Amino acid sequence: MKALVLSGGSGARFRPLSHSMPKQLLPVANRPVLELVLETVSGLGVTEIGVVVGRWGPDIRTALGDGRRFGVPITYLHQDQPRGLADCVRLARSFLGDDDFVMYLGDNVLPDGVADIAADFRVHRPAAQIVVHKVSDPQEFGVAELDPHGTVLRVVEKPARPRSDLAMIGVYFFTAAVHEAVAAIEASTRGELEITDAVQWLLASGAHVRASVYDGYWKDTGQVDDLLDCNRRMLADLTPGVAGDVDPDSILAGQVVVEPGARVVRSRIEGPTVIGAGTLVEDSTVGPFTAVGPDCVLRRCNVADSVVLAGATISAVPPLARSLIGRAATVSAGDGLAHRLVIGDDTRIELAA
Repeated sequence: MKALVLSGGSGARFRPLSHSMPKQLLPVANRPVLELVLETVSGLGVTEIGVVVGRWGPDIRTALGDGRRFGVPITYLHQDQPRGLADCVRLARSFLGDDDFVMYLGDNVLPDGVADIAADFRVHRPAAQIVVHKVSDPQEFGVAELDPHGTVLRVVEKPARPRSDLAMIGVYFFTAAVHEAVAAIEASTRGELEITDAVQWLLASGAHVRASVYDGYWKDTGQVDDLLDCNRRMLADLTPGVAGDVDPDSILAGQVVVEPGARVVRSRIEGPTVIGAGTLVEDSTVGPFTAVGPDCVLRRCNVADSVVLAGATISAVPPLARSLIGRAATVSAGDGLAHRLVIGDDTRIELAA
């Protein structure tokens, strides 16, 4: 079985950050989301991974390499512009050949894994096996309708009146039968080849389509709040460890990681929190549920429930919460009520006192 990981989206909902980096490389618990995806996929016993990339292809290649550290070779497939998930299957046709494959969205985090679903697919080998999860807002997703025995009856993309609360969450297992479906469907009203339409084509053609319910934690990190929520979840599993320097006037409370070269001076770090390599935290309170990237400077500040990317500086500002701070950004000055910031790379923000 091969894997197809989709990482070519534009990241419009992450602007301005996505103007200067791919959304799939935004970190949770100081690890790029796409790296977590590759670890999950490689653990399914796949023989090769194809990664669909767009304009950020060189950045993603640099971050992932040739696949050696994941134990599975990576082939990069360029998509000049997003045209839908089924178009990614069409684009990858020569890479996939006639092999079975798993298709996995590059901003999906499923820390409990889908190894049991992959094993079930290998045993039964339906034309398609979709992974679904119960959601409170099914009208925002592709929805699967099942009979009382769990057989897939129909899949509908973002139905106005959903007949089910089982959303397709961006993990799909296919045999080569899907290629005929992709070739047969037409673009939707939004101009994309929808994988939902390809699955529905298989159903209408009498092909066997199964659904597996994933009951673990799942997050599509395609929006800021979702990324921050995922950061909280991943930090909750943090194993404490101090490889940097913490002075006697500082307090580490709970699950705290201080990476090599980081310094904590006259500060309180409340876990779960990770302080990245080479970062300085001075006269500050950081955490809980905060991931501070490498080579940052935090002085006289209070930051909680946030993600701070590499090289950022936060100094003498009112308390920050639920914030996403871009690479090399500077936030400085002022006292007062808590602020929430979502700012892009190399931005400078000065808050009024």
